[in-house]
Amino acid sequence: MLRQTRPMRSVAALGLYVAMMFAVARPAWAQEAPDALVKRVSQDVLTTIKADPLIQAGNQARIREVIEAKLLPNFDFMRMTALAMGKNWRTASAEQQQRLAEEFKSLLVRTYSGALNQYRNETIEYKPLRANPGDTDVTVRTAVVKPGGTPVQIDYSMEKKAEGWKCYDVVVGGVSLVTNYRDEFNEQIRNGGIDGLVKTLSERNRGVAAK
Repeated sequence: MLRQTRPMRSVAALGLYVAMMFAVARPAWAQEAPDALVKRVSQDVLTTIKADPLIQAGNQARIREVIEAKLLPNFDFMRMTALAMGKNWRTASAEQQQRLAEEFKSLLVRTYSGALNQYRNETIEYKPLRANPGDTDVTVRTAVVKPGGTPVQIDYSMEKKAEGWKCYDVVVGGVSLVTNYRDEFNEQIRNGGIDGLVKTLSERNRGVAAK
C-alpha cells in the first residue's frame, strides 16, 4: 500500500500550480526562455481556471481534461519516474520502465485533479532566473501568495530538450515531488518487486487500492 506522507499532502495541496505554470507550448514558443514561458502561460491558465464554470463547480472530468491537455505534454515523465525510483530504476526492464512512467503519470493526474479544487485566488510571484544563456538545466523559482498567509516557494526543475523545455521535478516548500515518493516505492519493491509496484500503482489509479 502506498501512503501519502505529510510533505506529500502539502505538495498535493499546491500541486495545481504546476497546471497553472505549464500549458502546451506552440512551436513558435520553443526557444522562449523558461521563466518567460512559465510566467506567460500561467496567466493564461489562471484566467481559464477562473472562467471555467465546470472547474469552479469541481467537475473532475473537466479538470482532468485541462490537466491532460495543458500540463502533461510539458513534463518528462520518464525522468521523473527514474528519480522517484532511485537505484531501482536501473534494475527495471524497458517494458517495466514504460509501464511505471505511465502509472506514475496517472497518479500525478489524480493528485492534481484533487488539488485543482483548492484554488482560491492565490497570486504568483516570479523570481529572476539565475542561469547562463547556454544552460540546458535550470530552476524556475516562484512563490504562491495567499492573502493573509505565508508565501510558499515552488521551484520547477526544467531541462531543455529538442522539442522545448520540459519539467522533471517540482519542489514545494523544499519538498521534492518526485523524491517524496522514493521511500514508498522502495518499500513496495522490497515487498513485491517492480511488478508489485506496477500492480499497486495500477490499482490505486483505478481507485480500488486501499488508502
